Amino acid sequence: MNDIAQATGLLDTVTALVKSDLAPLASVIDQQGVYPADFLHKLGALGGFGATAPVNLGGTGLGLAAQNDIITQVGQECGSTAFLVWCQTACLGYLLHTPNQTARTRYLRAVASGEKLSGTGMSNAVKHLAGIERIHLNATRDGNDYIVTGSLPWVSNVGKDHLAMVAAAVEDGGYVMLVVHGNAEGVSLHPCPEFAGLEGTQTLNIRLKNARINAGDVLAHPDQFDHYLSRIKPGFVLSQTGMGFGVIQGSLKTIRESNAATAHVNQYLDDQGEDLSQALHQLQERAHALATQADAGQVAVLDVLKLRASTSELTLRAANSAVLHAGAKGFLMRHPAQRRLREAVFVAIVTPALKHLRKEIAALEADRLQTEAA
Repeated sequence: MNDIAQATGLLDTVTALVKSDLAPLASVIDQQGVYPADFLHKLGALGGFGATAPVNLGGTGLGLAAQNDIITQVGQECGSTAFLVWCQTACLGYLLHTPNQTARTRYLRAVASGEKLSGTGMSNAVKHLAGIERIHLNATRDGNDYIVTGSLPWVSNVGKDHLAMVAAAVEDGGYVMLVVHGNAEGVSLHPCPEFAGLEGTQTLNIRLKNARINAGDVLAHPDQFDHYLSRIKPGFVLSQTGMGFGVIQGSLKTIRESNAATAHVNQYLDDQGEDLSQALHQLQERAHALATQADAGQVAVLDVLKLRASTSELTLRAANSAVLHAGAKGFLMRHPAQRRLREAVFVAIVTPALKHLRKEIAALEADRLQTEAA
């Protein structure tokens, strides 16, 4: 079986699971904050997290484009769960590219299969490195181990039996990236204030107080960190587009359903379904092309950031249009369009947020112009 046929077969299997196990729970996940652990474990067992990992390491070897399609398919029914799938696959990417063979051997298969669920606590570090906020975790080296103290206020897909992958500033300079266990000594988990949406993502405050992280759980030491971050960041950002694509597809479904009865008046709205669908197709084609480049480690991060920003913008347009197409029904809490609107806002504010993306894009473009002028 060739890769295209295998990817199609996997996506068909994922689609069936989404329809049978996730679709009936979407409103419960959204309104009651139910965490879909069973679905995540089943999805992992099908290979839904492991497209970017080679077969010999427990993945399917189908690549980032295939993984993005899976996230999109999940997001078509539930944006919260698509975000959890992104969290899991981002962590798999961290393990795949770590120079620490011990950590890769210890965790990658379990994360790829969904046996071990994992949250990515990189939001603070990514924003810090972009000059947006201070770093919240600090580490002291003790031999090949690190002692870490600090607090991360918003980390999703975490729990006592989960992993979290985080970065900390080292007291003598540089940054270190680490695997943290939710039940480890010196680690505590605390609830966050209630969110407007995505309450089912098991988002918690992680606090570390003199928590010892052993050498086997170090993903990148300070002298490795810059190169490591440059390798994982494109996949981290690019795979988030799948969340947006899924929300857009769900919004288009609402637009089609609404037009069955009210197309005669919906035609006067600014964003029509055909236009949004065409724009989505163009973004997805671009995402597939960049994913192939990212798999080879040869993608331009500026192109990835621009695509991610365009995805946020289109997601907001599509979800807003879906509510307007639905009319008064779309203002009911139980209507899918209302959920899509909140999911779309999340796509635009989750790190890297739209304003963060525009900041980085402006800086990179300014550097490019300066280089060209020199």
